[in-house]
Amino acid sequence: MDTLQTETTPEEHQYIITDVRFRPNSTQLATASYDKSVRMWDAANPGYCLNAYTGHAHHVMSLDFHPKKNDLFCFCDSNNEIRYWNTNTFSCTRISKQGGTAQVRFQPMTGQLLAAATQKVVSIFDVETDRHIHSFQEHSGVVNYLCWDLSGELLASVSEDCVKVWSISSGECIHELNSNENQFHSCVFHPNYSALLVIGSLRSLELWDMVENKSMTVRAHEHIISALAQSPMTGMVASASHDSSVKLWK
Repeated sequence: MDTLQTETTPEEHQYIITDVRFRPNSTQLATASYDKSVRMWDAANPGYCLNAYTGHAHHVMSLDFHPKKNDLFCFCDSNNEIRYWNTNTFSCTRISKQGGTAQVRFQPMTGQLLAAATQKVVSIFDVETDRHIHSFQEHSGVVNYLCWDLSGELLASVSEDCVKVWSISSGECIHELNSNENQFHSCVFHPNYSALLVIGSLRSLELWDMVENKSMTVRAHEHIISALAQSPMTGMVASASHDSSVKLWK
């Protein structure tokens, strides 16, 4: 990040990498792939993978690390299963059949809840008991992307036609923005402005003030903006696109 130079480009996955997440308070990260594998890496020594689980029966679609129990991560597959995994033994500790195919994301700070997207439905689970807390079913299109705000009270879900923001305490949709055929694909809460949601679409970023319900469009890429990330430390937002570029915004 200091020099913006590529350190290394390991190519151990056979097919598309579907997700990448850092382990909290660590230089380690994990990748999920369409090649039915999960791999652990260390960004401080990235030339080879530390561990690989390659025996899965289905495409691995998404993964995430628990924010407090940093030896725990989970991943979901195309068969609607969520598997909880221990990084120390690098083995499966629990399988949840309740479902998630597109994306899984732990609630920030506490990790008490897990959000999972399957087709048009967003589910919220209690991580310890696997109890189904909420089922948000108001999307008319397939949900591609999930993002918590830093407090863990709000969850945004994205389908091509709209973004919905849900209150976890009330279980209701409190904000909604239609894409107007702009093909929304990803989103992230701004690291400095809690009312601002950054939405990735086809070629542009949408900056949406949820409280005022006003949005501004910024031309950003030449193709779909497939993923967004933010840094509370620097206030920056990163966008990754199918145009083969990553851009940093401040």
